[in-house]
This record gives sequence, C-alpha cells and structure tokens, in this order.
Amino acid sequence: MTVSPIVRAFFDRPTGSLQYVFHDPDTMKGAIVDPVWNFCAKSGSTSTTDADKMLDYVREQGIEIEWILDTHPHADHFTAAVYLSDKLGGVPRAIGEKVVEVQKLWKGIYNDGELPADGSQWDRLFAEGEEFSIGNIPVKVMFSPGHTLASITYVAGDAAFVHDTLMMPASGTSRADFPGGDAGQLWNSIRAILDLPGETRLHIGHDYPEKGAPPTYMATVAEHRLTNVHVKDGIGRDEFVATRTARDKTLNLPDRMLHALRVNIRGGRLPTPESDGNSYFKIPANKFEPPKSSG
Repeated sequence: MTVSPIVRAFFDRPTGSLQYVFHDPDTMKGAIVDPVWNFCAKSGSTSTTDADKMLDYVREQGIEIEWILDTHPHADHFTAAVYLSDKLGGVPRAIGEKVVEVQKLWKGIYNDGELPADGSQWDRLFAEGEEFSIGNIPVKVMFSPGHTLASITYVAGDAAFVHDTLMMPASGTSRADFPGGDAGQLWNSIRAILDLPGETRLHIGHDYPEKGAPPTYMATVAEHRLTNVHVKDGIGRDEFVATRTARDKTLNLPDRMLHALRVNIRGGRLPTPESDGNSYFKIPANKFEPPKSSG
C-alpha cells in the first residue's frame, strides 16, 4: 500500500509561487519543499513573511522537519532554505546534483569569480533515482530537466512535487526558455512524471489566479493525462515542442530573475558583503532581450 503524506500548500501571491510542507501522520516527520524568502525588487529588501508562516504551521502541528528540499534554483523568488534551516536547528538542505551545471552557467553570466561552482552550498546533492525516507514515507528523486538544467521531482508516497514542469491541466506546462532550458527535455521529463501511477497527486510550483481567488495546485497523473492542454495523451513530442517554443517567445523574464539566480546559486544566501557590510546585487547589462511590448 502506498503511503499518503499530508500536504499543506502555502502560496506567495506576488510571485505566484507554491511552497509545501508534507509529513507522515504516523511519525510526524516532515519536509519543506521550495520555500520562499520574500524579496521586493523595487526596494531591494528581503523579508521572511512566507517562511514564518511555514514555521508557525510546523510548530502548531508538531511536525519534526527532517529535510528542506529545493527542486531547482528558482528564477522568480529567493529560496528561504538557509533561513528555515537556521530557525529549525540546522535541518539539512538538499537539491539535485545537476545544480553545479547551473552554477557554472550563471557564474559565467554574472562574471562571478568568487562563487564555488561545486554544490558545496548545500548539505546534500541528490542523484537520479536516489531514495530516502521522511518518517515512513519513501521519497524518490527523479531528474526532470527542461525548465532548468537542474530540475528534479520528489516522489513522496502518493504525492509528487513536480516544481516548474507542469501547471494545472487547463494551463499546460511551464516555460523552457531560460538559459539551460530545453523544450524537448521538458517533454521527456513530463512524460516520465506521467508514467507514475494514475492516482499520484502532482503538486505544481506556480499558479496565477485572478485577484482575490485562491490558487489551485494539485491534480492527479490521470487528470493531466486526460485534460492537460499541452501534454494530454494523444499530443506528441513535436507538437508539444512547437507549442511550448512559440509560447515561450511571447514571455518576458520574471522581474526578480536576475536578483534571484544570484542568491539561489548560493543556496539561498545574499552575495558576500562588501567593505561597508552590505550585500549588493550584480545585474548583467544587455545579456537578455528587453521586455516584449505585449508585457
């Protein structure tokens, strides 16, 4: 019998980001997935509003957090993994081992000579197919590149945290045009996810509801195979790649991307403070196209 974790979603409306706490109800052991460290691009200020809500929930429920897990280096928000680890007494932080490739890529984009591109910023780099447990819940790591070079999926019992591969079925899939992204790889990754048992609950990384409306964030494998507008059964690889590529050409970069990757390739730390004790963001000029007129 497949173990069914209890999953609680937390929504960061400014970035449309979904973050999760899941736990084993028998042992009350749990994990945090893709936590948000709030950042205001206009002021350059950080805050811990979202992360503190997760801490309150964990403490109220009596959950013992064993891992803080990121699925990839995020382009639209800072990861709160370091902050939460510190608050929870040094809980280990993990990501997929291909993060070193993302570090190498963005180290070049930022011309960042001080960054060790070896993954040493995390406590654990997971390999493809690696397994571990949260209480009695078996967790398997699936590499899911396409959105980024380093994207992974965590399959925890009958729940899977699929990050920025799939959206909800009516919206399709996530973009694949960031540096290191690839629509063909994204197709392969999604089809592997959709080969999981039909009842598997797929928890996505983003939703963009109308103002005041709640997010939707979970659909089963069976629901995606039946109704996902980009990858439902009957849609082939070539059709998907053409649709995804055309859609991506209309999209602007996330407004926090060049700030966020600078932090997230450091595991969730600001750049090294300079002589005045402050950290500064280094934004590359003319590396990317200006926004499309359509917004």
